[in-house]
Amino acid sequence: MSEKIEIRVYPNDSQDIEELKAEAIQHSGLQNGSAILLRRSLDARSRNPFYIYRFEVFSSSEIVKTDLGFKLKNATNFPEIHIVGFGPAGIFAALQCIELGFKPVIFERGKNVKERRRDLAELNRSHQVNPESNYCYGEGGAGTYSDGKLYTRSDKRGPVQKVLQTFVEYGAAENIIWEAHPHIGTNKLPAIIENMRNAIIQCGGEIHFEKKVTGLTKDGEKIQHLIVNDSEKIKVNEVVLATGHSARDIFKLFHRENILIEAKPFAIGVRMEHPQELIDKIQYKCERTDSFLPPSSYALVEQIQGRGVFSFCMCPGGIIAPAATAAGEIVVNGWSPSKRNGKFANSGFVVAVDDKDFVKFDKYGPLKAMKYQSFWEQKAFETNKDLTAPAQRIEDFIQNKFSNNLPECSYIPGIKSREIDEVLSFEVGERIRQALVVLGKKLHGFRTNEAILVGVESRSSSPVKIPRDKVTLSHTQLSNLYPCAEGSGYAGGIMSAALDGIKVVTAIHDKVKK
Repeated sequence: MSEKIEIRVYPNDSQDIEELKAEAIQHSGLQNGSAILLRRSLDARSRNPFYIYRFEVFSSSEIVKTDLGFKLKNATNFPEIHIVGFGPAGIFAALQCIELGFKPVIFERGKNVKERRRDLAELNRSHQVNPESNYCYGEGGAGTYSDGKLYTRSDKRGPVQKVLQTFVEYGAAENIIWEAHPHIGTNKLPAIIENMRNAIIQCGGEIHFEKKVTGLTKDGEKIQHLIVNDSEKIKVNEVVLATGHSARDIFKLFHRENILIEAKPFAIGVRMEHPQELIDKIQYKCERTDSFLPPSSYALVEQIQGRGVFSFCMCPGGIIAPAATAAGEIVVNGWSPSKRNGKFANSGFVVAVDDKDFVKFDKYGPLKAMKYQSFWEQKAFETNKDLTAPAQRIEDFIQNKFSNNLPECSYIPGIKSREIDEVLSFEVGERIRQALVVLGKKLHGFRTNEAILVGVESRSSSPVKIPRDKVTLSHTQLSNLYPCAEGSGYAGGIMSAALDGIKVVTAIHDKVKK
């Protein structure tokens, strides 16, 4: 029998893992045993923060099993599965294909990570959005440039440790295996994703960049062909749809082809940015002078007038990024480098919206939530008529005052002073205002004009759900189409998207092998 041992370690104590393993073995009484680190978490509720290390100690007679990534092999002559999209879901679906005896053939509308990086540099320089290569479209999907948080820990979703171990095998730091809130960093993700792509290709998988699915043909309850770039007609057997939450053209295509989709609630609001030093002081209740304490984060939730108002994608030491996918819209997101050593902390701060909010767009049927989303993104663009984002100091926003000047901000295209109420509905803006008042009472210093709100944060999740059977995971009308991950309404982040990609391919395997 193994034993679970917890050790409390203060930041200025030794963090040497091998020393702590030896201490855990000593505490367990299994003197000749071995230990593995399961998890490290930080308890910062008091003025003296400390880490909790949790070990599992095994006796010398026990075999310690460690989780491994995918068992890859030559898939050149395997049956094909076509995957649309090469974000986290598409990547892990492809790896699962190879492990289970399929050849993945992937179509990605955007470019590979190196070429995509050039387009992002041009976006930040010229403020011109490339509609096929941006912060959302391209190799790795939105996940490549959205921080690399891997927070899902529930094994009910799937093989969490397998996903974490796979990231490590392709270049991520080993600590993501045991950190309570694992994070890779936007600066490191591109190389890791490139390594995964090379492994898939070396096994015989195919990845086609700048290949956008623009149409399809059907025969009864099956898709027969995918139309790529309006010209190529590709015959298919099984299709995994892993296109992400911003693939509006896919939603429109399905609606046009009478393939069932549904409007889906999501959340909309702003990016909120504070000086990182201020967040550290609030969360640690002291100055963060100890290098062993990481830049602090937060997770905020309030119920205001019957709706959730909450933070998400919190980026310590990060930047606010322009995540628009078309001209004439403002969309903001956030990310952090691996060291999280920037001057600012930002997060989405959003309000849940649903059918009551979409009434004015009812004529668009299942696309009404998407049209609502697009309306506010275009409204934000119209305030300045370029990629500079509307912004307002937090206290000015609460007091309904125009900000005569703005503090420094990490958003590279720049910000201009506007009233945030101009780019949010009354129902959303007022709830954000009231939530900030509540938080100002709970968190001393949080409500301050040193912090700003930048609009709009609108891509929190997909505004469309593509229904699938609960058992087979195939579309409810098309037996060989498998809606997957964020773009279809079944995931919310890198980890859950990767797990859903694995889950869908496993379901295909179970069907085919019957």
